[in-house]
Amino acid sequence: MKRRLQDENIDYLYKAILSLKNTEECYDFFEDLCTISEIKAMAQRLLVARLLRENKLYVDIIAQTGVSTATISRINRCLHYGSDGYATVLDRMSEEENGEEEK
Repeated sequence: MKRRLQDENIDYLYKAILSLKNTEECYDFFEDLCTISEIKAMAQRLLVARLLRENKLYVDIIAQTGVSTATISRINRCLHYGSDGYATVLDRMSEEENGEEEK
């Protein structure tokens, strides 16, 4: 399936991200690639997605993150009608967290 954004440059970017081996390498790469604001915005969106999956109220999400209702609504739309990218990541992270707790 051809995606709207798919091209050689984006493929190269994603392959670069997949080549990273640990959190420290991610910090190094993303600090070089993105501005601090961009990194914080991406992290904030992922947090909002997690809070929405935990059935938190918009008012509580706003209080915790400071994001707008428009941003929360957009992420909520992605969770329900998107490409399941958030769901994939959040499910895997939850599995890892639960697996680590059992050890």
